[in-house]
Amino acid sequence: MDANLKARIATAIVGIPLLVWLIAWGPPWLFATFFFILTAGALYEYFAMTFPQAWRRRLAGNTFGVALALTVILSGQSVALEYFGAALVLIFSASLFFHEKLTAQANPLLRTLLGGWYIGFLVPFVVLLFRRPDGRAWMGWLLFVIMAGDSAAYFMGRCFGKRKLAPSLSPGKTVAGAWGYLLGSLVVGLVGAALVLQEFSWLEIMLLSLALAALGQVGDLFESWIKRLSAVKDSGNILPGHGGLLDRLDSLIFPAVFTTAYLRMFHS
Repeated sequence: MDANLKARIATAIVGIPLLVWLIAWGPPWLFATFFFILTAGALYEYFAMTFPQAWRRRLAGNTFGVALALTVILSGQSVALEYFGAALVLIFSASLFFHEKLTAQANPLLRTLLGGWYIGFLVPFVVLLFRRPDGRAWMGWLLFVIMAGDSAAYFMGRCFGKRKLAPSLSPGKTVAGAWGYLLGSLVVGLVGAALVLQEFSWLEIMLLSLALAALGQVGDLFESWIKRLSAVKDSGNILPGHGGLLDRLDSLIFPAVFTTAYLRMFHS
């Protein structure tokens, strides 16, 4: 077992029980505070790697992002807010098809706005999801679907990964890893739903699990593009074996926004 894998396992042993307790039994204010702190930390990482020598731009970007995060957290449930978040996810996802052109045109203002909206506005959607009457069940289910997919992709990629998935965005991602992500998310999605979301049909859960697995990987690639703009490997080093906070949140952001909007549209 290599050192990186040992570090990943050690971090998971500490982090997963904390998240399980917070989602299952933690008071809502503590959950919101925890993810606000994570959002602020991810914003700090983003602007530190984007503007390493420009503290005024870092300050402006962090202030903008934190203001957006507070707006989402303090606004409560909002149809317009949730649908706007879903629209941003579609726009950000579609932008990956034009990433070469966007990379050449990325100016400081665009990168500041991108960081604020991508992290400050979208990350707090986990709080909106958690606040639903059935939010604890959905938040726990979503988290384990994404974690299972991410872990399956890691091991499938290490064991069978040869063909690159998107080498211009993330040289480490493989087609085998992508299939592993889908399979891991699907299995855990179906099993988890049988335990905490029994009122939903297996077909709906299956399709939702696959959609979230795809969005998780798109979110991962989107953050890889951002790191490519800054020529860095990881957003930070606070989590041994995983990198920075943003490196752990990247695959959760798009699925959390999509799930919130999906439930609003079909199960409100």
